[in-house]
Parts: sequence; C-alpha cells; structure tokens
Amino acid sequence: MHPMPEVTFFQNRLGALPITTYEKGETVLSSGSRTGRLLILKSGKVSIAKENVEIAKVDELGAVFGEVSALLDQPHSADVCALEDSQFHIAEAAALIGKDSTALMYIASVLARRLDRANQALIELKRQVQTGQPRSEIGQTVKKIEALLSPAAANLVYAGYPYDPYS
Repeated sequence: MHPMPEVTFFQNRLGALPITTYEKGETVLSSGSRTGRLLILKSGKVSIAKENVEIAKVDELGAVFGEVSALLDQPHSADVCALEDSQFHIAEAAALIGKDSTALMYIASVLARRLDRANQALIELKRQVQTGQPRSEIGQTVKKIEALLSPAAANLVYAGYPYDPYS
C-alpha cells in the first residue's frame, strides 16, 4: 500500500514542527485537561490509561495524540504517560487543523480507519457472544478493540506502511 498524498505531505510537515521530549514516567497528557495541542510520536513509548486502567502501550511512530480532544473541543479523555524517554512533534491543534486542510484530512483519515476497524471487531465480538465462544476468545477480541481505539491505531501510514493491529 502506498501512502496517500495527504499522508506524505503531512509527514513532510512534521519536520517543520517543534519537538518536545518527555522523560520516562512523565505525564504527556492528563485526562480532563485541555492542552489544545496535537502530539505526534517521533520516538519512544507511552502508556494510555482510562480511569486508571491501561488500555494500550504505543510505540508506533506517527501515532497522534490529542486529536479527539481538539476536534470535539473537549478535555483529553485518557492519561498518556511516557514509558521511556519519548519525543513528540508538537502543534497547536487549532492552528494546524483550522489552517491546514491536509492535516485535517490526515487526522480524519486515521480516525475513520480506526472507527472502521473497531466496528469490524465489534461485529466479530457480537458473533462470538451469540455463538457462545469461550471467554478467552472473547477476551482476545476485546483486547483487539481496545488496541483499535487507541492512538496506536491512528497511525494510518507512517513511512509507507499501514498499521495493522491484527498482525
């Protein structure tokens, strides 16, 4: 799969954005806060937790954080913590999304892909429940859905490769 033109353009734009570093153990985003920023993972690894439950660990370059908060104009819905020293490209969400249609298209594309894959996994989960599949199998599908809804799944294409949580 070749990257879509807006993906290539967006990746090229990342080089112009400032970079911020969070040290291991530092909070990157706090649930309930409003930063107005988009963070795009350049290097490192983070943990995402909701209501004190870890839902994902993300080390996928190009993963976007803060996009839902920015688009819905609401506080961040999860805690993001650096598991190791991590670097992020950082952008003011309103400026990037409001003035850059390519960035907006990129973010819309990654969110649409995330939603589509999560919907497919939800259908799989419903079938498993209806047919009485073992709890272990159902549990694996729930983990798949959690991964699909995390920012790791938002990495539509980075360096030309699609993110596939099923692999």
